[in-house]
Amino acid sequence: MADQIKIMILSGVREQGKDMFAVQVNDEIFVLDAGLKYPDSSLFGIDVVIPDLDFFEQYGDRVAGIFLTHGHADSIGALPYILRKYDIPVFGSQLSIELAKIEVQRENKRRKNSLFHVIDADTEIDFKNASISFFHTTHSIPDSLGIDVHTPAGEIVYTGDFKFDPTAALNYRTDMDRLAEIEQKGVLALLSDSSNAEASFPNASEQDIGKFVTNVFRNAKGRIIVAAKASNLNRVQEVLNAAAATGKRVLLTGRDLAKIVRTSMKLGYLDVPEGLLMRVKDLKTVPDEQTVILETGRMGEPLNSLQKMAKKRHSMITIHKGDLVFIATTPSHAVETMVAETSDLVYKAGGTVIQLGRNIHTSGHATGRDLQLLITTLKPKFLIPVIGEYRLLEVVRDLAIKAGMNPKDIYITKNGDCLEYDFKQKRFFLTDPVPGEDTMIDGSDVGNIVLRDREVLSDDGIFIAVVTIDRKKKKIIAEPKVTSRGFVYIKANRQLMSDSIDVIKKAIQANFEHKKFDWTELKQDIRGDLEKFLYKKTNRRPVILPVVMEVNQNRHRAMQKRNEKAQNDNKNHAKDENKKTKINKKKESNKKD
Repeated sequence: MADQIKIMILSGVREQGKDMFAVQVNDEIFVLDAGLKYPDSSLFGIDVVIPDLDFFEQYGDRVAGIFLTHGHADSIGALPYILRKYDIPVFGSQLSIELAKIEVQRENKRRKNSLFHVIDADTEIDFKNASISFFHTTHSIPDSLGIDVHTPAGEIVYTGDFKFDPTAALNYRTDMDRLAEIEQKGVLALLSDSSNAEASFPNASEQDIGKFVTNVFRNAKGRIIVAAKASNLNRVQEVLNAAAATGKRVLLTGRDLAKIVRTSMKLGYLDVPEGLLMRVKDLKTVPDEQTVILETGRMGEPLNSLQKMAKKRHSMITIHKGDLVFIATTPSHAVETMVAETSDLVYKAGGTVIQLGRNIHTSGHATGRDLQLLITTLKPKFLIPVIGEYRLLEVVRDLAIKAGMNPKDIYITKNGDCLEYDFKQKRFFLTDPVPGEDTMIDGSDVGNIVLRDREVLSDDGIFIAVVTIDRKKKKIIAEPKVTSRGFVYIKANRQLMSDSIDVIKKAIQANFEHKKFDWTELKQDIRGDLEKFLYKKTNRRPVILPVVMEVNQNRHRAMQKRNEKAQNDNKNHAKDENKKTKINKKKESNKKD
């Protein structure tokens, strides 16, 4: 049988986060990362968004394993939902696997530890049709790895999140020698991080960032409240180092941070000097100028917690005059507005704000120059930009062309695309798509219809119409009642509400006259006529909820008969009592005589 090679874009292009890709070699599929993304303001009530799990329903029996590049949520966040149903082996560095176990245990207490396998940059795993090897990369978390899939047509390299920083610590440094070795084998395709491709300035080295954090701590006069992502261990270590260097103590808040710090300390990835950490009760005795509060908030997003502190609604901490809030992470575009709102609240509470990203250029992702260096080092035949919004994919394309690549050898894809390699023409071409939709989680899976209803509710409100009918006599028994929430101010729109009642009556009568009675059709007629009427009058489309009730005539007659019987019984009882009274009076009269 001829060899077959496919590259499947399951998730993670034309968006930020939710990374998941796959390489198929003959009848084996190798899944690269399984991440989530946090929702933006348009996803109402959604906790997280993960890739389309229908892929595992269709191809699960061919999946040889899931291979992780690092321990951030955009790489491991979907694992709890995948492993609920599918027993698929998971491979990653020691820290990535430990953090993956924490994620899985949060959603599934009965995790199977036998599915998790620890590998390192020197590991090579031989499968039936391909072999998988790894190489060190630089990111904001230790033990990040790139993945190399050896296929009959050449190497398929997936970088995961990465950047180049020659000054990075050993556990954070990209292995350039290993990249040169892979290039010698012949790189068929490169799937490269695109998140920071627009950056024209080089990233500051982690040494420079560490010095900046220490200076911030040294100049602070009061408490320092640091907002950082729990999984950004590089930044956490710099905060701990700065606190130790300036004679301060650190309080860890947030459930995620405590677990991640304990795990990282146990594995030797974090250096925490003895006596540096303190407990909540120590806040009363440790002076403000010696206090650092490291806040990560729920699921690694600290901004909500900062807002609660500023509004005096946090369970432990309240921001007061003299506090410095240090936002030690570069926020994504999706949360920039929230950062501004949070800063306003902090200043109103008496604090001040310093944002690391405003003062020094920092990112865990490759700049444009980094990407060009990667391309010239690996010399791939084909380039597939991934991990980035559409404009970023196009930026990578332009950078690659400037680095000498042929535009025809660069593929701009979308989620669900499947590229198959033609061994004769020696090119990739699009073949049948794979599942690539979003799966939205808010405690249970939520579909697009539910989400669309939530969006309409938030924009145009709800309009409720209640009416009682007698379907046998084909008439309206009680006057329809209408009300709304979030649509119009009722007192100022009495005529609109009155006219809408007439619309309801006409819709019901038209249904009675021209159609065989059907509950669904009746409600659809009411909803349809109201939608047209309300949009014509207001240019808005609220969610319309018709409530149609039916009077039960048989039950009504039975109740009438019971009432009539009860009334007759009462009358007869009264007559009997009157007779008894008359007889007693006669008896008394006879006794007197």
